[in-house]
Amino acid sequence: MKLSREIPPEGTVRDWLAARAQSGGTAIVFPETGGAIGWKTLQEEAVDFGRVLTAHGAMKGESVAIVAPNGRESVVALYGALAGGFRATMINLAAGRDAIAFALEHSEARFGYVHPDCRALFDEANRSGVAPVDPENRVEGKLHDIVPGDHALLMYTSGTTGRPKGVVHSHASLLAGGWTTAVAHDLSPDDRGLCVLPICHINGLCVTVMGSLVSGGSLAMTSRFSASQFWQQASESRVTWFSVVPTIISHLLHGDAGPDAECRGRLRFGRSASSALAMETQSAFEARFSVPIIETMGLTETAAQILSNPLPPAPRKIGSPGIAFGCEVEIQDGEGATVPRGTAGEIVVRGPNVMLEYLKNPKATGEILRSGWLRTGDLAHMDEQGYVFVTGRLKELIIKGGENIAPREVDEALYGHPDVVEAAAFARKCARYGETVEAAVRVRSGSPLDASELLTLCRQRLGDFKAPDAIHFLDELPKGPSGKIQRLRLADVVPDS
Repeated sequence: MKLSREIPPEGTVRDWLAARAQSGGTAIVFPETGGAIGWKTLQEEAVDFGRVLTAHGAMKGESVAIVAPNGRESVVALYGALAGGFRATMINLAAGRDAIAFALEHSEARFGYVHPDCRALFDEANRSGVAPVDPENRVEGKLHDIVPGDHALLMYTSGTTGRPKGVVHSHASLLAGGWTTAVAHDLSPDDRGLCVLPICHINGLCVTVMGSLVSGGSLAMTSRFSASQFWQQASESRVTWFSVVPTIISHLLHGDAGPDAECRGRLRFGRSASSALAMETQSAFEARFSVPIIETMGLTETAAQILSNPLPPAPRKIGSPGIAFGCEVEIQDGEGATVPRGTAGEIVVRGPNVMLEYLKNPKATGEILRSGWLRTGDLAHMDEQGYVFVTGRLKELIIKGGENIAPREVDEALYGHPDVVEAAAFARKCARYGETVEAAVRVRSGSPLDASELLTLCRQRLGDFKAPDAIHFLDELPKGPSGKIQRLRLADVVPDS
């Protein structure tokens, strides 16, 4: 099977895995262990696991929980669930016991793969009686028949504003998620990506894993991101691109290490997603490391990417996650009408990568899907060339004295100081204005920076009204599984001054 630039992938994940097995070659290398797995072996072990699940009585389309860190075992389990005709249910290990228990119960999973290192956590959270299945057990059943529209993935949102929602993707939308990445970044069989993000998150799973499946390239996969090992892993694994989040880019920028000349020459680009990348951070990273950063945007509900900046030498617009690839993106008003270019509104998307539904939640499904468009909840405007500029989240807007303040504006001002590693503005309830602006920052080790200096910087850039009333220094800002700062948690985490 070959990648088309115009037509989304046809068939199922099982079909594409079989095609890659026929062509041979390396699928994934694991820098931490020195191990590797080829496409043929990956396909064989995945199909074997799918048959084992069938032999245990797993029915077509039912949830199969995968409780494992990034690694050979989790990839085989993922592809095994997909190839077997089941709904791979990726469990976020960082979510905590109660959230894991909720996902196991809500998904109605009866069977799962549990990595030995995760067994204690699983046992503590397994209130619904999920039965671990040993993939080495060769009691094999027949594979279920599957079609592109069948359920393939169940992934739970972070749930920062309530109970997590279970996003359901089909084989078709999963493959389309990998395809949008491959098309935007011109991925080929010669490319090798570096996956340091958890594949229980949509970025790690669709951008890197599905992206390499659809493009025919390969991956280097680590169990987790390590700032001290990142560049060495990139060099030794001979990667040509990587996908990370803004907090990782900031940590690498403020770290001591950097790519050697050979690694720098091989890297085509780095990719940023999951949240807005500060313009100062992107510019400083590129100036220091000579590696272009491609800012993108995606959601769990859209199998990751919906927007991307084109690759150099095509125009990249700093401060924008780019233009649509493989799907349609519009800016609409609250009634669903398209607004003129340059006018603010909500980003909406439709295309082959959009989810099927929220599992067992028709109300939420109906709220997010409107007349064929998926509402992202992100506020933005689009310029004449189709580049989208995000100003914030509907749920994160700070409304001070009746005026809307986009937290990202404040973030950008704070990132303007070279010692700021992480920054996030947030709303604090206020009797006088309704809400007022505060911010939390993490600064580089040993920095003498104080709040007064940052407040002065913000007032100079934003004016007194938008500038924070207080700035809090934290050792670590709260983050979700992808490394995205959880802005809505800050008012609870940071004491009211």
